[in-house]
Amino acid sequence: MSTARNCFKFFKEILFLVSAVLVLSGCETFLGDHVWLHAPIEEDKVHDGLVVVRASNVKHKSGGSVTYLGTYAPSAKVNEQPQLRVALNYDYSLGMHEVTCAEFKSVMGTTFDERCRGKDSDLLPVTKVTYYDAVLYANERSKREGYDTAYTYSSANIDDIGNCTSMEGLVFHPEVDAYRLPTEAEWILAADRDWNPSAEWNAQNSDFEPKNVCSYPHLHGDFCDMGGNVKEWVSDWLNYFRDTTITNFVGAPDGGVLGERVIKGGSYRNDPSSIKLYNRGDVYIVTSAAKSDYLGFRIAFGKIPNAVWMGHDGLVRESRIMPLASASVIKKNFDTYHIKLAFRNDATGNLAFVDYVNGTLSVSEITDTLDSYHPDISPDGRLIAFCTGLEGVSGKSDLYIRPLGLSKTRPIKLNIKGNASIPRWKVLDNGDTVIVYVSDAGNNKETSEFKSKSTWQVKYAKGRFGTPQKLFSGAYHGGVSDDNTLAVTGARLLRARIANPGKMLSDGRDTVWYNGEQACNASLANDGSKRVAFLDFGGKTGAEFVGKSYRTHERLLIADSTGKLIKTIPAPEGFTFDHTEWALNYADAKKDGGFIVATVVNANGAHLKIVLVNVADGSILDLVEGDDLWHPCLWRTKNYAPEKSKLDPDSAGVYLHPSDEWASIIMRFKMELLWKYHDSINVAILGSSRSMYGVSPSRLDEKFFAVNFGHTPNSIYTSRDLLNHYLFNHLKKLKYIVVSLDIDFWYKIDGPDGDNLFYTTFDNYPGYVYDKNHDYWKDGVPEGLLEYTQNSVGSSDEKYYMNDRGRYTNAYCQWEWKEKPEIEMDSTYYDQHKGIYNDSKNALIDIVKEAAKRDVRVIGLIFPQSPEYAKTGAFGRYGLRRSVAQKMISELEALNKKYPNFVLMDENKMGKHDYDGQMAIDEDHLCNAGAMRLTSRLNDVLLSLESKK
Repeated sequence: MSTARNCFKFFKEILFLVSAVLVLSGCETFLGDHVWLHAPIEEDKVHDGLVVVRASNVKHKSGGSVTYLGTYAPSAKVNEQPQLRVALNYDYSLGMHEVTCAEFKSVMGTTFDERCRGKDSDLLPVTKVTYYDAVLYANERSKREGYDTAYTYSSANIDDIGNCTSMEGLVFHPEVDAYRLPTEAEWILAADRDWNPSAEWNAQNSDFEPKNVCSYPHLHGDFCDMGGNVKEWVSDWLNYFRDTTITNFVGAPDGGVLGERVIKGGSYRNDPSSIKLYNRGDVYIVTSAAKSDYLGFRIAFGKIPNAVWMGHDGLVRESRIMPLASASVIKKNFDTYHIKLAFRNDATGNLAFVDYVNGTLSVSEITDTLDSYHPDISPDGRLIAFCTGLEGVSGKSDLYIRPLGLSKTRPIKLNIKGNASIPRWKVLDNGDTVIVYVSDAGNNKETSEFKSKSTWQVKYAKGRFGTPQKLFSGAYHGGVSDDNTLAVTGARLLRARIANPGKMLSDGRDTVWYNGEQACNASLANDGSKRVAFLDFGGKTGAEFVGKSYRTHERLLIADSTGKLIKTIPAPEGFTFDHTEWALNYADAKKDGGFIVATVVNANGAHLKIVLVNVADGSILDLVEGDDLWHPCLWRTKNYAPEKSKLDPDSAGVYLHPSDEWASIIMRFKMELLWKYHDSINVAILGSSRSMYGVSPSRLDEKFFAVNFGHTPNSIYTSRDLLNHYLFNHLKKLKYIVVSLDIDFWYKIDGPDGDNLFYTTFDNYPGYVYDKNHDYWKDGVPEGLLEYTQNSVGSSDEKYYMNDRGRYTNAYCQWEWKEKPEIEMDSTYYDQHKGIYNDSKNALIDIVKEAAKRDVRVIGLIFPQSPEYAKTGAFGRYGLRRSVAQKMISELEALNKKYPNFVLMDENKMGKHDYDGQMAIDEDHLCNAGAMRLTSRLNDVLLSLESKK
């Protein structure tokens, strides 16, 4: 080691000792925003290739070694600020470097990274791995070395290449001593020991390709490549920070609506100035199924005691609600993804819900000051009713309705004199939607007291309650049948009100079922069968029917419309049932028997899980798990398949897999827009994410009905084939095509080994294969294709952020053009690959020629990028020498002479444009304000072309 390095090491050791003394004496030494006090490290002699971080050895006043996530920098992304302080009071081990090709192959037996197949590739970091691939590696290494696993799951889906693209029921167990991915806090605590991306493999020194791990000269032997070489998966789901301190922080409890993950570090493609310790993502949204040639991972080992999560609402939680059944499993049971589960989190008093149509399993909690009991989802799935009182308890109870979502809309209260308990939605024969409720949900054992209570209904329409109407005496909160001939309740006794022959319940008679024995949690099926589910207290009648005695709530009982027992289902071993409710399903009860949701309770009285009970076979499926979950309600949409449709429901419109990557989610939504608007579209916008961010269909003149089909990843070849296979065949009114000309990534190639999604990706999805096998429906869009597409997995997420007919509307103007923009490709690449540009140009000419046959005009749009590129040797984000770019643009302008239906619209002007920093979201994407300006100019071009026709 050189004298300079010895001095540097000695200097750091002195600073460490000084800092330790200051902290232990109550003082802190700061360097910038950080406490400059490193946890001691040592070689892990048990786990090969790992380094032990003794975080417990440095005691900060917050309870351990402190590290900092996020930043106060105003230019940072929303999910990177403010700064969160994290104290780690435990030791853990972390890989000195990223997992290499050789290490991955030794554990998994193979690799799907083609770079790992080359000569002398053993020490390259393995890339093109999904989060799930990293999980499988960690679990396999744990098992090989005799440890338990940190991750459990029910099944894994592997694609044709070998990548794991999704996992059913994946749960991370931080309390297990095993191999795993590091948390973001653990990763930063290690990386911050000597953070210096300039002294790593980056875009300035890597020749834009990964290097052998630990091959860049560095000053110490702690950890390699954290600021460069390849980006790295960490364990955390993405969440938003708060200005607070959390001990043993492990991220969010789930990935939210989009299922976003955190990745850390820099790569060989990034300029060192852009690699920040606080960065948490990539150019686009990162989900567990994402993979890239610049994304790998390093492994960690060790349990995390008393792990703490922070929800998307910013609230800290020492426990979490974990979804267990995946969207795919739900679909197998209900033949649709359009399922919603709502329940009470008794630990917080809030309503929580899971929307399975999103594919990504996320528990959303609606936080407010109301104590929420007995939720019931509206028939259309959009609203939820609840009350503030509890079954079996008399007293004050109010009834509320609110949207079933995370909007800040205030709940609407039913303002009446008296109480309103146990709401249940119902649709009357005249089409009115009403809520049936009771005036008191207390003990119904005494007949006179029970009859002094009453059952009511109130109409709800257009956000307002109507005038409540009393239906009959008696608090029948277990449900009223659709034909108004049966009502039930159970809160000590199983009571029923039965309509007299030819009459309605208002003229009915009251009776007591189940031989007057104690019962509760009564629920009337809503499928027309009038079956009643309930629980008992291990009474004589139930024991005689079962054939043996049992404990209180140990068995679910089902009676027919006369009160006769017809079915019993035992609770899982070691548990009892509670809060039984028929699932709102429109299935044929004779066919599948129906489903019941319930909580299961352990010996300590904690409601740990919500389960789905299949009445036909008695099987039980775990849905979610938590500390104390109450009052589940499960909603299912009506059958969405058109009666006349002859399409295969397992293939038609299935353009997405559950928990898929963001690029596939986008394309699924674009296909929905195609089938929805194919008879109206006269302007089709195609291309990359630059067009997806930058062109607003709704801002065009009323003459133009446009849809934005921009997507990522894109190539000119994908745009060409999207037109040839779909748009030219189905957009009969098409007059204009707007296509992004992203010449800085015209390095992409066509074919099975290239960048055309029609070769590389779409064959993995049943919907695209089904379309292809039917010649892309050239003879006409079949009936039901839109409906199947709309109701496939993932059909709600995109509407939140692409509600401008396909434009990405969440591009808020919170950032600007980067002062020093990244150049992620070698600018001289074209010098050795000149044929690639001609291939891309010829693909554009093919588009123009096919458009001309249909009298369609093509506008080639070059989007603005950071003006700072004009100060570099590169045209844009993905390189291309500026002199070469200028020649390309001149050639594109000249196309109009040979192809009059082509017009070039250059909004970049070699960086000399007028899109200022307030119109950008990063170095090559416009924010909403920029999209408005560009769309206005595009509108002028379209109007000019229209006037010449």
